[in-house]
Amino acid sequence: MPEPTQLRLNDWGVIRAQGADAASFLHGQLTQDFALLDREHARLAGFCTAKGRLLATLVGWRGGDDEILLTLPAETLAATLKRLSMFVLRAKCKLTDASGEFAVYGLLGSSPVEAWTLVRDGAAVQIALPGAGRALRVQPLDAPPPAGAAMTPDDWAWAEAEAGMAWVRGATVEAFVPQMINFEVLGGVSFKKGCYPGQEIVARSQYRGTLKRRLQVFETDTAATVGQEIFHSADPDQPAGVVAGSGSRDGRTLLTAEIKLAALESGSLHLGSASGATLQPRALPYEIPPQE
Repeated sequence: MPEPTQLRLNDWGVIRAQGADAASFLHGQLTQDFALLDREHARLAGFCTAKGRLLATLVGWRGGDDEILLTLPAETLAATLKRLSMFVLRAKCKLTDASGEFAVYGLLGSSPVEAWTLVRDGAAVQIALPGAGRALRVQPLDAPPPAGAAMTPDDWAWAEAEAGMAWVRGATVEAFVPQMINFEVLGGVSFKKGCYPGQEIVARSQYRGTLKRRLQVFETDTAATVGQEIFHSADPDQPAGVVAGSGSRDGRTLLTAEIKLAALESGSLHLGSASGATLQPRALPYEIPPQE
């Protein structure tokens, strides 16, 4: 196990859901089961439109009494908070932006435990992520930084891509059905829970063999940006995919991209245009189950 490193994720925030109905309200809005959430685990979840398109991806866990905390990229937080609040109605649940109370850190080299396991450390929580030794730590804003040398944002983004994981960012809001970014493989979708916005479309994508796009990992020699289009050599006029996340180091870029599965069968993929930098496929660190 490498020496631990840490990065303050200044581009992440926290939403607090407080009240007797907090868990049941979120259970009815998000792709994962919050009704059965215990204190030793977190939930990866998505918030979808009625058409099953992801507005946000987030991680939730139980905080204090009648409290669920959600952490997510800050660029999607305000819109997510506003839209969720529209559906509270008579539920006993108050939603607030709690970003000013917490600091969110990404950790590499932490103790290997099953993804979404949660360890409490006083007022802080540490949540294991997919990928070797990766974790999120959420702690009070005035607490000292966690142990470990500082890493760069590119170090963290590279590790995210290695883990085959991407988050919805501002440039990719409504770009994906959950399975398009392998969200159900990573633990972000429950197919046993009740309805939530977009549930029928998400279920149809899972069980009717209609999924034609998936998240893949690629390496290239050019920097990439989230939302940047990807083109196939045989079809230069139509994008074959979109960059979902990327990190660079030593002159190389590792990125995750949502790609047409047919575009992987032959030819080559290029960043930005059909004449752009060539993307070299890298193996995903997990298995994609065959469509039923």
